[in-house]
Amino acid sequence: MPLRIAMWSGPRNISTAMMRAFENRGDCAVSDEPLYGAWLKHTGAKHPMAEEVIAAMQTDWRKVVAELTGPVPGGHPIWYQKHMTHHQLPGMLEREWLSKLVNVFLIRPPEAVVASYLDMRGEVSPKDIGVPQQQALFDFVHELTGTRPPVIDSEDFLHDPRGHLEVLCNWLGIEFSEHMLHWPAGPRDSDGVWAPHWYASVHRSTGFAKPRERTIHLEGKARQVAEQCRPIYEHLRQWRLTV
Repeated sequence: MPLRIAMWSGPRNISTAMMRAFENRGDCAVSDEPLYGAWLKHTGAKHPMAEEVIAAMQTDWRKVVAELTGPVPGGHPIWYQKHMTHHQLPGMLEREWLSKLVNVFLIRPPEAVVASYLDMRGEVSPKDIGVPQQQALFDFVHELTGTRPPVIDSEDFLHDPRGHLEVLCNWLGIEFSEHMLHWPAGPRDSDGVWAPHWYASVHRSTGFAKPRERTIHLEGKARQVAEQCRPIYEHLRQWRLTV
């Protein structure tokens, strides 16, 4: 049976870099936010390049799910699926299809997420950055499988990418590959059509960036959003993989 990895993250995390790492293995197909088009069409959210995304993607989530649980593109033994937690839709809550995937959760301190999100967007809410949805999905997968899925804290990860990837690969039952640590710069055919707006730093990258030490100052609503998300982040962080 092929290994289908569903990495569930909010926006403004290292999710695209992680997709690069798995794609660079050579034995792994990748999918970039396959539910984005369906979510945009259903919600009417005003995102950059929304019309282009909807035109380029399958917008019936049931058909997307059928594809994600069907044959692996290229016949690869591993399929890395990069998912955003806020792309869940009504009806997806009947989510037994998730049992066909190995679900992993990628988190980041909410203050950093909010600050980064506001660099790209004018407003932010907890649901915009997918934090409540991530906890609900984590709890659902735990109940569905009887096992708490692994959690990766991106700040911990960036201090030791090799160590965390080795631990994650061991948990997944696959061999770690040195190719996961470095990749050629530039865009990929596997990138979503939204890449020109969101992926500038990833396109410049050749590996995981070193963690930046910076002080984040949030005020007003932005601070409130981070404070609302902090307990969920701390709850999920209990189950993070450690090196």
